[in-house]
Amino acid sequence: MTEFTREIDWPYAQGASVADGAAHFRVWAPAVDTVKIWLEERGRAYVMQRDDEGYCSAHIANIAAGMRYRYELDGERFADPASRCQPDGPQGASMLLDARLWDWRDGDWRGASMPGQVVYELHVGTYTHAGTFEALIAHLPYLKRLGVTLIELMPIGEFEGRWDWGYNGVHPYAPFHGYGTPRQLCRFVEAAHLAGIGVIADVVYNHLGPRGNFLARFSPEYFSERHQTDWGKGINLDGPHCGPVRDFFIDNACYLIREFHLDGLRIDATQALFDDGSPHFLAELSQRARAAAGERSIVLIGENEPQDVICLRPVDKGGWGLDAVWNDDFHHASRVALTGSRDGYFVDYTGTAQELAACLRHGYLFQGQYYSWQSRYRGSQVTDEPACGFVHFLQSHDQVGNSLGGRRVLAVSDAASVRATTALLLLGPQTPMIFMGQEWGAPQPFPFFTDAGGDEGFADSVRKGRDDFVSQFVAMKTERALHAMPDPCDDDTFERARLDPSDVDDAPLTRLHRDLLRVRRELPAIAAQRRELIDVYVFNDRAVAIRWNLPGNEVLLLLNLGADLADLPVSAPLIADPPDRRWRLFWSSEDVAYGGSGIINPRQSDAWRLPGRCATVLLPSDDRERADAERGSPHVLAAARTSPPE
Repeated sequence: MTEFTREIDWPYAQGASVADGAAHFRVWAPAVDTVKIWLEERGRAYVMQRDDEGYCSAHIANIAAGMRYRYELDGERFADPASRCQPDGPQGASMLLDARLWDWRDGDWRGASMPGQVVYELHVGTYTHAGTFEALIAHLPYLKRLGVTLIELMPIGEFEGRWDWGYNGVHPYAPFHGYGTPRQLCRFVEAAHLAGIGVIADVVYNHLGPRGNFLARFSPEYFSERHQTDWGKGINLDGPHCGPVRDFFIDNACYLIREFHLDGLRIDATQALFDDGSPHFLAELSQRARAAAGERSIVLIGENEPQDVICLRPVDKGGWGLDAVWNDDFHHASRVALTGSRDGYFVDYTGTAQELAACLRHGYLFQGQYYSWQSRYRGSQVTDEPACGFVHFLQSHDQVGNSLGGRRVLAVSDAASVRATTALLLLGPQTPMIFMGQEWGAPQPFPFFTDAGGDEGFADSVRKGRDDFVSQFVAMKTERALHAMPDPCDDDTFERARLDPSDVDDAPLTRLHRDLLRVRRELPAIAAQRRELIDVYVFNDRAVAIRWNLPGNEVLLLLNLGADLADLPVSAPLIADPPDRRWRLFWSSEDVAYGGSGIINPRQSDAWRLPGRCATVLLPSDDRERADAERGSPHVLAAARTSPPE
C-alpha cells in the first residue's frame, strides 16, 4: 500500500473517495494504536499507515463507488468522521463516493455577494411533506417570483434519528440521508443556480450532537479542556494538537463549497468558537473557503450573540472576514413592538417606533451599552460596516422555536401590525431574511423537535433542557405553560411543523412580500442599501417617518403601529415636499389585496393623517402626477403588483 498524498489525490486533510478504480483513505487517529479499514463487501480489514501527526492513510486498488467501509480502532469499528455519505445514519457504515460527484451545468453562475440579497431560511425536512432536496426543486420558481435570491438551509449534516432541527449533527461532511443523497443535493443546488437563486448552508462548528458522535474515540483532543459551551466541552481550536482539529472543520467548509457548489455558509454561534490564538479560526476559515470557491464569490454569515463587529472586519485589519451577521436587535425590538411583551431576553427593548428606525439607521442597537439581561456591556460600535452586512428578520428558527409552542408572529400579534412591520423589514437597507412560510402567514408552528429513537433517557434530557431554557420567560415558567409545550420528542411535534407551500403563490401576504421585494429592487434609494441616506422623525412612541434622501429619488415611509394620528405636525421636516415636486401615495400595507381594510392617503391636501397599524410609502411626483397625488390614486401601486417579475 502506498501512502495517501493529500496535495495530489484529495484536497482535504481527512476523508475517502474513489478515482480510477482505487480508493484513498485518510483519518486522524493519534490516540489509537492500530487503525484498519474494514471493507464490508470484502469482509476483511486493511492496515493503515501512520505519519508523525497521527494521520493514518491507505490506497486500495480495485474499489468501486458505493462500497461501504468503517474504521477499525483497536478492534472496534466506527464510521468515518469525514464520511461523505451515511446511508443508514451515524451508526451505520460509510459509503465510498466518486471523487467527482456531479457533472455541473451551472458554469455561468458566478456565486453570491451580500449586496442585493434576500435570504430565505428553510428546514429541508419540514418545508415540503416529502422533506427532501428533490422536493425543494419544484418550489424554486415560486421563490424566484417571490423575490428570494439566497436560500439558507438549516443544518444538513448527518444526525442521529429520523428528524431533527439539525444542530445535533455528527457527520458534517455527509448530508443527512433522510434528505437525499449527496448527488441529490448537487441536483438541488444546480437547479437553484439555473433559476437564479443562490444556496448557503447553516453549519455548526461549535459542538457536535450527543448521539452518534464518536470523534473522541479517534482522538480526545478534538475537544477542549479549557473552553466550555452551552452544549458541553468546546471544540479544541487553540489547544495542544489543535491543527488537525481546525483542518477537520475548515476543510468541511471548503468541501461544502467546492463539491456542492454552495454559495457560502451561515456559521452558528460564532461566540462559542473559542480561539485565543492567531489567526482566529474564523479568519482562517474565511480565507480558505474563499480560495476553495475559486472564481466564484461566496458569502459567510455569522451568528454572534455578543454583537461584535470583529466578525465583519477584514482579516488584514484583525477581523474574522465574514460578510454579514444576524442582528437580533431588530428581531427583539420588532417582537416587543408587535406583542407588547418584554418578558425574558426582551426586557432591554422598548419596541418603540424610534427603536425600530434606529436599527435601520445604525444596525445594532446595543453598541457597548449596559445590557441588564446579562448584567454586562453588550455590542460594539458600528462605523463603516455596510448595511448589507446586517441580516434583519422578524422570524427565524430560533426565535419561533423559543416561543410557547413554537408559535409564529401572526399567532401572537395582529395581522395589520405584522404587515406594517414587514414593510420595515423588506425596505430597510439591511439584508432581509424571511423564515419559511412567514411570507404567506403559515399557521403551522415550528417548535424544537428531535427523534429520540426510543431512548427515553435522551428524551428526558431533551425535555428538561427545553423546560429549563423557556423558563427564562416568566410567562412560560408556570406548570400550566410548561405542560402546554409540545413534547420535542413526540412524532406529532414534527408532523405539525410540516408546511404545505403548494397553493400560496397568490395568498394576500405573499402578494405583500412580492410587491415589497419588487419595490426594494426597483427604487434606487432603497436598492442602494445605504444607511447614511436615511433620516428619521419620531411622531410618538408608535409612529415614525423614515426618509431616504437620494437626490431625485427620495422615498418617504410612514410607519404607525398605534392608533390613527390626525393633524400631524406640518413642522416635521421629513414630510416636506422634495424640491419642485410633491409627495404622492405609492404603496400601503392596508391595501385590500394584502388583506387590509383599504388605503388611506396620509396626504390630505395640505394636512397629514397617519392611519393606524399601517405602513405607507410615498414618492415624489412630477407636475403631471400632482392631480393624482392630491386625489390619492394608488395607480403606481397596481402597476408594481401586476408587472411581471424580472
